Amino acid sequence: MESIAWMAWTLPTAIFFVALACTLAVMTWLAAVYPEAERVGVLRIPTTRGDRLFISLIAAAVIHLAWIGLVGTDPIATVPIGEEGFEISSLWLASGISLVTAVLIFRTV
Repeated sequence: MESIAWMAWTLPTAIFFVALACTLAVMTWLAAVYPEAERVGVLRIPTTRGDRLFISLIAAAVIHLAWIGLVGTDPIATVPIGEEGFEISSLWLASGISLVTAVLIFRTV
């Protein structure tokens, strides 16, 4: 495990990578079961599900980086779990905004 000790493996990091793996698995399954058809949305360019996923992931990265730069990562609440409690970072709000943005991208782009 020393080879990956430089990474900040926290609960949000683990949730992100598990969600990304699940998303890619679902997209692969959808491509196999329901073949993709290009669609023209508000960008006026033909996009597939994979294109919209890529745009959503880039948007999520920009939202999170902007959030960290403008708001920070200070805890917004503490859940009384264990002796010290579990702090909830404000990045969860950025994650919620990213999910809403992804839904809008998949519906309109």
